[in-house]
Amino acid sequence: MARPKSASHDLKREEILDVASQCFARQSFPAASMNDIATACGTSKARLYHYYESKEAILFDLLDRYTQRLLALIGEAEARAQRKNLNDRDALSELVRAFLDEYEHSATRHVSLVSDTKFLGDIQRELILNRQRDVVAAVTRFLKRAYPERVTPANQTALTMMLFGMINWTFTWLRPDGPMSYAAFADEVVAVLERGFAG
Repeated sequence: MARPKSASHDLKREEILDVASQCFARQSFPAASMNDIATACGTSKARLYHYYESKEAILFDLLDRYTQRLLALIGEAEARAQRKNLNDRDALSELVRAFLDEYEHSATRHVSLVSDTKFLGDIQRELILNRQRDVVAAVTRFLKRAYPERVTPANQTALTMMLFGMINWTFTWLRPDGPMSYAAFADEVVAVLERGFAG
C-alpha cells in the first residue's frame, strides 16, 4: 500500500517551487542543479528527490501551476467585472491590474515562463505553450470588447502583443521597492490604452 501524502506535502512543493524559480532566475535553468536547489531549500538532495524526480519535473510543475494561475486570473477578472457590473473598458483595466499584481509576486516564476519553457519535453512544452496561447486569446477578447472600433482582425494580434510587451518584461526593471509601484504602473498602462485606443 502506498504511503499517504502528508497534509503539508503540497505546501512543501510550493516552497520548493518558490526557491527553485529563484535559483533558475539567478543562475539560469541549465546552470542550476538539484544540489543548488536543495541547498537553497535548506534540505538534502535526497529529501528533494522525495518531492521531485528531476530538475525538469520541478520546472514543469512550476510552469503548470503558474499558467493555470494566469488562466484563473482571467476567469476571476471576468467574474469580478460581472459582479461589479463593469463596462468592457473597466473590465480590461481590472485584468491588466490583476496581471501586474500577480507579476509582482511571481516575478521569478514569470522569468521561467518566458525563458525556460523550451527546456521541457515535447508533450509538456506543448501543454504550457497552449496555455500561453489561451491567455493571449483571452486578452485579445478583452481588448476587442473594450475597443471594438479599434481592434480588427488585421491588427488584433499586434495590439494584443503590444499590451503584453508593456507588462510582460516588468521583472527586468520594475522593482517593488523602486520609485514606481506595480499598482502605479498598472494605472499608467491603463491610461496609455485609454488614450491610444480610444482616440
